[in-house]
Amino acid sequence: MWAPLRFGDGRGSGSAGMAVGQREAARADLAARAGGVTPAAGELVRRISVLGATGSIGQSTLDLIAHHPGVFEVEALTANADAAGLAALAIRHKARMAVVADPQAYAALAAALSGTGIIAGAGQQALEAAASRPADCVVAAIVGAAGLVPTLAAVRQGRRVALANKECLVTAGHLFMREVAAAGAELLPVDSEHSAAFQAIGSSEAEAIERITLTASGGPFRDWDMARLSAATPEQALRHPNWSMGAKITIDSATLMNKGLELIEAFHLFPVAADRLDCVVHPQSIVHCLVAYRDGSVLAQMSSPDMRTPIALALSWPQRIDAPTRRLDLAVLGQLTFEPPDTARFPALAVAREALEAGGAAPAVLNAANEVAVMAFLEKRIGFLDIAATVADSLEAADSQGLLGECASLAGVLAIDTEARRLAGSLLKRR
Repeated sequence: MWAPLRFGDGRGSGSAGMAVGQREAARADLAARAGGVTPAAGELVRRISVLGATGSIGQSTLDLIAHHPGVFEVEALTANADAAGLAALAIRHKARMAVVADPQAYAALAAALSGTGIIAGAGQQALEAAASRPADCVVAAIVGAAGLVPTLAAVRQGRRVALANKECLVTAGHLFMREVAAAGAELLPVDSEHSAAFQAIGSSEAEAIERITLTASGGPFRDWDMARLSAATPEQALRHPNWSMGAKITIDSATLMNKGLELIEAFHLFPVAADRLDCVVHPQSIVHCLVAYRDGSVLAQMSSPDMRTPIALALSWPQRIDAPTRRLDLAVLGQLTFEPPDTARFPALAVAREALEAGGAAPAVLNAANEVAVMAFLEKRIGFLDIAATVADSLEAADSQGLLGECASLAGVLAIDTEARRLAGSLLKRR
């Protein structure tokens, strides 16, 4: 059986969801493993940890928690280096532990938390300790490949992980999913498109799924020609028309690399082959995913573009909780439009699909090179069109050096990530 609650590699066979009775059993199982009792309907009590609390997903999660006093408790919060921001969140939400990834920020964090009773920590081991604390749900929202090791630490606890870090699956998809299966963990996607697919698949049989289509807004440059794209600035690229997100994912949305990364993520999450995954540009960002079935039916999930909707689902599934989001009114909206992506102007999408089809370490190289190139663009060291070109060149260089084989271990994945960053950095120096 393939069940969205506990994702496994059940491609092509089994059930693609859970019946109501199974969901109730899973809910009881979650409570039992968390050391609690099954809450009555509407009386969820869950301990939540947020990895990447000061980012956009982390703050949206904490906003939801604040809207439900007495329903959720905060176990641990982490951030990269923003000691003051993290301390303020930890105090406000009465967290038990707060950790900064940057050891140099520890002194400031410890000073800000002095006398509060909140445990302060810093560094990689402290991040893993925070991820391993006894939470019912860990929201994995650290940006980039840096989130892989802490998220795996959460997975190994065998509890629910609300996955907002797509790079975990892009860089180490097969390894990551094996860890999920071995630990009996619950993996629920937070990306709006994958949350939508999860809902649209429901209890359908895997064999009945014909195609999964993710939607893309097209970003701020959807109608720009090549001349304008070549002169695009970071400030322009960061003006997303629909979503409020962090800088890295906003640039990825502008290049359409984000959609490429999401196709790779979907490949590992859902029981379909790569050639049955697609994307379509949908400027309104209302329809987040469409799942087509062999009888001709297409199920779509719709909501206003607000990440608190998929976060709410991940925190409360199989129940639903209130989310303070704008309600959808199709009559006011008037129309929904769709168009194919233009990979001539936005080649990052094609590069990502090629990496998916190549398999092995190609997605890890893709991700690492993209992170390096996006940072260079944000620092105005390269142009907008150089991002995809740098990623493509990095993949070609890695292939010529025999680096695209399958990684058999986490250490191998991390080594490839390091080497790909070095390759991308050297290529940038030539531009």
